[in-house]
Amino acid sequence: MKLSSLQQYGIVTANYWAFTLTDGALRMLVVFHFHQLGYTALEIAFLFLFYEFFGIITNLYGGWIGARYGLRLTLWAGTLLQIGALLMLVPVAASWPKLLSVSYVMVAQAISGIAKDLNKMSAKSAIKTVVPETPEEEQKGKKQLFKWVAVLTGSKNALKGVGFFLGGVLLISFGFNKAVELMAFGLALSFVLTLVLPGDMGRMKEKPMFKDLFSKSKGINALSMARFFLFGARDVWFVVALPVFLETSLNWNFSEIGAFLGLWVIGYGFVQALAPTLRNVWGKKSSPGVSTVKFWSAVLTAIPGLIAIALWRQSDPGIAITAGLIAFGVVFAMNSSIHSYMVLAYTDADSVSLNVGFYYMANAAGRLLGTLLSGALFMLGENATIGMQLCLWCSSLLVLFSWLSSLRLPALINSVSLKGSSL
Repeated sequence: MKLSSLQQYGIVTANYWAFTLTDGALRMLVVFHFHQLGYTALEIAFLFLFYEFFGIITNLYGGWIGARYGLRLTLWAGTLLQIGALLMLVPVAASWPKLLSVSYVMVAQAISGIAKDLNKMSAKSAIKTVVPETPEEEQKGKKQLFKWVAVLTGSKNALKGVGFFLGGVLLISFGFNKAVELMAFGLALSFVLTLVLPGDMGRMKEKPMFKDLFSKSKGINALSMARFFLFGARDVWFVVALPVFLETSLNWNFSEIGAFLGLWVIGYGFVQALAPTLRNVWGKKSSPGVSTVKFWSAVLTAIPGLIAIALWRQSDPGIAITAGLIAFGVVFAMNSSIHSYMVLAYTDADSVSLNVGFYYMANAAGRLLGTLLSGALFMLGENATIGMQLCLWCSSLLVLFSWLSSLRLPALINSVSLKGSSL
């Protein structure tokens, strides 16, 4: 049975959604489980360092593998590796020595990180294969591309937030070991759907050489640099500093923190998915362009600094953090959604996995930088409030660097005129 491009994309997306649920649930399972065992927030953060580090390598080489051998292979590899990582965690026991537990879980998280980025790269690249390429359909194709990218990216983050809740429910209902076993079984079912995908999906007509790993496109390079700083700016205060601050300064319990962060991720995902609709409401009928990237990164630069000033002036920290996080989430979601569209707009269907892989390598490197800075800067503060302020000021600085990187973006070839458009 020959599948249409749209059917192929539908299968890839369904698998990506199932994967995302397990990814979000696994993060909460690990955080909650090891918190119950008495691990500190920083010790728990170290469990995810390999997850982020191996994402850098995976995106770089995964894009090359996808371009050379097809996206079906990278999708299969990502799904099977995640199933393996989940099964690895089944025997983890509270009686294990701390060093053994941390080392073992870090390895499992490294495998999960590789799996996640292979799966994400495959799903994001698959979008480009179903967008019209003919000149007469170019205008329609650009709008459709932005819409599909926004829906996929937004739904992924919303489902990741649902996964946070799912992880807590599974932990309470079945315990850590049974929970990861059930998730492995569920993901295996979604893998069966992908067996009908054609082997040449996303494969380049001319096999790329090893030297083609690094993008030669000015647009991709500049956008990747902007993405690196953008995600570093998010994770420098969101990954370690924020959960610890909520626990130590606001006395929230861990379930409240998990629920709050889960709702934030779901809301952030909805804004991403609705980005094309929001632009239409604001009267912006054309697809985004370079000026759009500059505008939203400029707006985001101010938000972490304003939160830091509010904490410095001893405003109510609960209101400052909650309101600031909502504002940051909305503007960051617009940035992320437009970035995800632009990387596909700058590339062609034949080399899409190479360029998307390189771009998400920068994304993973930014997350790793943010994770490390989040723990280091928070510890430098005399107390949790000062530590949080340091992380927030660093976030503003990193967004500023993202904006400066966006100044190097070239105009999209044959794109719709965006003169006077900044949204």
